[in-house]
Amino acid sequence: MNYRELGATGLRVSEIGMGCEGMNEENYSMCAKLFDTAEELGVNYFDLYASNPDLRAAVGRALKGRREKFIIQSHLCSVWKDGQYKRSRNLREVKAGFDDMMKLLDVDYIDVGMIHYCDALDDWDVIAGGGVLDYVRELKSKGLIRHIGLSSHNPQVALKAVESNSIEVLMFSVNPCYDLQPASEDVEDLWRDESYAHHLTNMNPERQRLYETCQRLGVGITVMKCFGGGDLLNEKLSPAGAALTVNQCIAYALSRPAVCCVLAGAHSVEQLRESVNFENASEAERDYALALASFPKISWKGHCMYCSHCEPCPKKIDIATVTKFLNLAQVGETIPETVREHYATLEHHAGECIKCGACETRCPFGVAIRENMTRAKDLFGL
Repeated sequence: MNYRELGATGLRVSEIGMGCEGMNEENYSMCAKLFDTAEELGVNYFDLYASNPDLRAAVGRALKGRREKFIIQSHLCSVWKDGQYKRSRNLREVKAGFDDMMKLLDVDYIDVGMIHYCDALDDWDVIAGGGVLDYVRELKSKGLIRHIGLSSHNPQVALKAVESNSIEVLMFSVNPCYDLQPASEDVEDLWRDESYAHHLTNMNPERQRLYETCQRLGVGITVMKCFGGGDLLNEKLSPAGAALTVNQCIAYALSRPAVCCVLAGAHSVEQLRESVNFENASEAERDYALALASFPKISWKGHCMYCSHCEPCPKKIDIATVTKFLNLAQVGETIPETVREHYATLEHHAGECIKCGACETRCPFGVAIRENMTRAKDLFGL
């Protein structure tokens, strides 16, 4: 298992994490089986968005005796009321829900306290100004949560939260179909057939800006909906008109700026093992570029996907990394010092480009790589 730094939190998390979707199956006995398998395979990060008290108790039992082996991302504002799940901004309900969660999980602290499901700008305003954010900060000051997170499907909302410097971790839906869609306050728009009725070209710029801003500000991204609820794995259901593999979906998500961990939903031990097998997959099995380039309904023409099909460069320039640093440098008004420093440590720089164009003949997306190298040289001075 490979591990990544979760933004600026100091936590080292497994690239493949575990969602909680299948933990309630087999009368909750699946929960212990998944945790046993996760420990065996080196998965140390999991998400618990569900408020069902029986599921929370099952997770608590599964953690017994091995709490320190797992990093918990659990959700505040996801409460259980009248026998069903409810998303709440009512401070009394939120506080009661947190107390209930801690009791059922039987833990002393939560590593990432995730403010649950914020997809509307006015909802973020309620969170930030209505007492919820202050309460979460209070929990952090007491050591009951170690880091503050937010889950969202809306890049506008997520960006506002990230730029407010209020959150350290963002749980966001990342996959090559959702990345084409504009911001919406209705998450169902990401699934609707009409959203893909016309030919779509290139990543939504707000989503790209979100990922790059998270990278620049040190906010780690944990990924939900990597497989689009399974639709991307099925040719008949995929909005793109073609299917991807588990390895391709994970590789795509992990190549986005700031992404640290893909939370793979698993309804069985076999499904969890299949996701973790990504770590042993060959480059050919991980390669998503040619699949994306062949999608009948979608085009990424001119957009660098950081796939490295352009290489090898005769001057040994890591073209994908140079392009990623170029994009990160262009997000704000000034170049972040960390980006400049990381670019400077590269073994070869854009200024060494001889404009041979060999890279462009291999790029599946028709990226103007030579122009990017010129821009990077001018921007960084190397």
